[in-house]
Amino acid sequence: MKVGTDGVLLGAWSSIENDPDTVLDIGAGTGLIALMLAQRCDAMTIDAVEIDENAYEQTVQNFEGSHWADRLYGYHASFQEFANEIAAEAATYDLIISNPPFYTDDFETKNAARNKARFASALSFENLLKGVSKIISENGVFTTIIPYKEEAYFIKLAAKYHLFLHRVCHVRGTATAAIKRSLLEFSLHSNEPLATTLTIEVIRHRYTQAYMNLTKDFYLKM
Repeated sequence: MKVGTDGVLLGAWSSIENDPDTVLDIGAGTGLIALMLAQRCDAMTIDAVEIDENAYEQTVQNFEGSHWADRLYGYHASFQEFANEIAAEAATYDLIISNPPFYTDDFETKNAARNKARFASALSFENLLKGVSKIISENGVFTTIIPYKEEAYFIKLAAKYHLFLHRVCHVRGTATAAIKRSLLEFSLHSNEPLATTLTIEVIRHRYTQAYMNLTKDFYLKM
């Protein structure tokens, strides 16, 4: 799997102000986001759950090859199964993060692995939020990135599970482009959300200062 802009944005934008001791990356893919959080914070436990076997193996390989191997743990399971097991143990996470599958159209490719990774049939917004609500700590936060067109629906659905919006960042490719993504942060406590915007590029392959400031710690050339 390639390193995508969405994952880099989410891993860099997610707040660690609550000094999380436990972190969970849902749908780890290559393990990118979990690795970014290991670089950014001192959490002793950073778990990553991934349903696809090949992606899981890649996650574990990347974890083992990193400087933070002793704090990174991969689990090959569906998030629903994982969340139910964690909840049964009465365990929680201080930071939960997910770059979820968000293709909601009623069609799929002929590649089953690609479908699982990219289509919402693999993990619906409802199942994602339901699971998060079971295992987030009292003062924990949940962050995600979704298409802007899904934002209102996602926020309303989150409230159903007592997850309230704290921060939102609207992301556009260039200053004249339409908003494409929404970075969202939720917690169990209702608050007036803080809204910001982020533009990625000035022109093609020339990044804005704001994007470079956010992500420069994770690129070799930035």
